[in-house]
Amino acid sequence: MPRGGKKGHKGRGKQFSNPEEIDRQMKAQRELEEKEKEGADHESSSGSEEESSSDEEPHKRKGVEGLIEIENPNRVSQKSKKVAEVDVNAPKELSRREREEIEKQAAKERYMKLHLEGKTDQARADLARLAIIKKQREDAARKRDELRKEKEAEEAKMKR
Repeated sequence: MPRGGKKGHKGRGKQFSNPEEIDRQMKAQRELEEKEKEGADHESSSGSEEESSSDEEPHKRKGVEGLIEIENPNRVSQKSKKVAEVDVNAPKELSRREREEIEKQAAKERYMKLHLEGKTDQARADLARLAIIKKQREDAARKRDELRKEKEAEEAKMKR
């Protein structure tokens, strides 16, 4: 039977960190944070009081966020704008779908305009087909008239 029993052996045995090693790393982390705080305090004392109270205040981190510093390049941070900064008259940026829809409608309108003027291939083909149909109908009407006249002539001959 294989090492892992019926299901098989997967991976290696787990290795756990040494508790002393974890304590040493946490101590080093705390010392680094204290040094950063002291540096920030020194800089904030030289700056104005308003800036230090609002900008330099570190926010409390949740979960593992404090342990691991990760910056997600895909995450777009929401920046709130002041009412004075918002420009109402600025042109609105259209999405790709909206832009494509507008272009599609404009192309359709252009095509219909050219079609009505008879400049498109389809319009020329339609006009040619219509001309052929008109000619056929005229020929058929002429033949009907001739046949009717011949019948009338025959009937007039029969009556005499």
